Amino acid sequence: MKFLPIVLTVLASLIPSCMALCDISWNIPDVPSEGLTDITFPINIANAPHTAGYYFAQQFGFVGLADVGYIGLQPRPDSDSGSTMHGVFSSFVSGATSTDDNCSNGADGGDGVSCAVDFLASYSDTWNLVVTSDGNTWSGAAVDSSSGVQQNIGTYTLPAGAGGIQSSQVGFVEYYPWNGNSTFTCADLPSTKGTFYPPTTQSSSNGAVTGDISGSVDNCQSYITQQSISGGVDFSIS
Repeated sequence: MKFLPIVLTVLASLIPSCMALCDISWNIPDVPSEGLTDITFPINIANAPHTAGYYFAQQFGFVGLADVGYIGLQPRPDSDSGSTMHGVFSSFVSGATSTDDNCSNGADGGDGVSCAVDFLASYSDTWNLVVTSDGNTWSGAAVDSSSGVQQNIGTYTLPAGAGGIQSSQVGFVEYYPWNGNSTFTCADLPSTKGTFYPPTTQSSSNGAVTGDISGSVDNCQSYITQQSISGGVDFSIS
């Protein structure tokens, strides 16, 4: 799924094949004209069932480019070694390339690069989804906020002329088995829960800052509860 930086109320109607249940709007203050060189999105899915289906993600745009990237977590069934998550880090920018073993060409059937990896993870901890750059090369990682354990998700390089990360974008909660399935209804949604916290960066014009975050429920409103919690936005689907 990708959303362009447009008004929230029209997002769902523009993406009929990829159903966003919830939107998470974020912004960072004091972003330099060339954009940010890093951003961190904390997400907690402690109460999400360990089954595939839901995608908890944050998107980000680049200065000078129309297309976006995203980074997020998807629950997975437990393996013999323990609880497992699926990390995703993608770019929809035409001309993006990667030599990372976790990455492949194309994103959601279009241009770009998709990176993904399954990894052992504690669901009880909040995970920091960290995006950093070295010139035009961008890396995405999942970092356990309690233990400091870090999992590389992937790395890609944007074409020349791309700037840093812009000051705002919109994340989402998606139930991806719904995509393209016209028989699916809101009553078919399995229960889950996720909490999104405000993003942070070290590269604003004033150094380290914390941004703002707000949420909205776009579809299946009767089945989804949204509330503010510990400075973040919590979504419960039942």
